Amino acid sequence: MGQSNNVTEFILLGLTQDPTGQKALFVMFLLMYIVTIVGNLLIVMTIIASSSLASPMYFFLAFLSLMDAVYSTAILPKLLKDLVCDKKTISFTACLVQLFVEHLFGGAEVFLLVVMAYDRYVAICRPLHYLTVMNQQELCSDKQKALMVL
Repeated sequence: MGQSNNVTEFILLGLTQDPTGQKALFVMFLLMYIVTIVGNLLIVMTIIASSSLASPMYFFLAFLSLMDAVYSTAILPKLLKDLVCDKKTISFTACLVQLFVEHLFGGAEVFLLVVMAYDRYVAICRPLHYLTVMNQQELCSDKQKALMVL
């Protein structure tokens, strides 16, 4: 049995070693993070609060905004902390968790965009079938009600 050299943490070098550059990057990324979170949560709250935005496209848009907020929260807080602190390390476990969350929500956004594209395809190319295709659950419940009557 030989010696085992397991990696327990990574040293992050960052974008720049200049302290004034780090402060400028911190302010820039913090403003972008705040705008991203506030904007996405505002979209979600608007869609939830408005009864006129009850179509499937707005439902998908709300989830896309929510996933974008979570995706941003998985990465930017650690970056902001590293721009301010002197010790710029991340544990192996924290790195894997951050990478997993980033890929999970990044992949989910791609699948949601595909579903949104299909929704728009049906709405544009088959407008008369749109309600039937996008409301399959209501159609199934109507069929069950009709069978109960018979």
